[in-house]
Amino acid sequence: MAEVKATNIVWHEGQVAREQREALLKQKGVLIWLTGLPSSGKSTLAFTVEHALVERGRMAYVLDGDNIRHGLNKNLGFSAEDRAENIRRIGEVGKLFADAGMITLSSFVSPYRTDRDAVRELMADNDFIEVFINTPLKVCEKRDPKGLYKKARAGEIPNFTGISDPYEPPENPELVIHTVDSTPQQAARQIITLLKARGNI
Repeated sequence: MAEVKATNIVWHEGQVAREQREALLKQKGVLIWLTGLPSSGKSTLAFTVEHALVERGRMAYVLDGDNIRHGLNKNLGFSAEDRAENIRRIGEVGKLFADAGMITLSSFVSPYRTDRDAVRELMADNDFIEVFINTPLKVCEKRDPKGLYKKARAGEIPNFTGISDPYEPPENPELVIHTVDSTPQQAARQIITLLKARGNI
C-alpha cells in the first residue's frame, strides 16, 4: 500500500458525467487486465485487440508493461515492493481511463494475486476484466524473443518471474486464453466476444 502524503486536498466533481463520455464514444469504459508469464503473448494479444477495436470504430488503448517502464514507472525495479507499486500506479491509470470511457488493455506480468486483486477492488463494478494468458513456462522460454529467459537462467537477471521469482496464476479470471492453441487474432475474438456480451461495445 502506497503511503499517502498529500494533505489538504478535496475531490473536485466535473460537469460532465461518465455516462455522457460513454454515450459520445458509444461504448462503456473498462480495464482489461492481461496477466501471464513473460513471453506468454500478452502484449501481442493486447495490441491485436486494440487494432481490431479501432477498426470497428471503438476507442481503445494499450498500457504495456515495458512501454510504461520507459516513462511513468521508469523509477521502479523488479523487487516485490516495486512490482506492487508498478501495478498500483497502472491500476489508478486504468481507473481514470475507464472513467473516461476508454476500453483499456493492460499488459503486465503482474505475478502476485494480491496486487491484481487490489486493482480489481479499486475499480467500479464491472470495470475490471482479468484475462489469464495461460502459456506453459517451457513454451514461453522457447519463444524468448528478448533473450530474457536465457539471461535469467544464466543468473544475469535477478527477480525474473518464472525462473527466480514466482508467478501466481489467477484463481477466478473472467477469461482464460491458451495461446498455444490459438492465433492472436483468434484470441482477440474471444476478448471482443466477451466485451459484446458484457455490453461494453
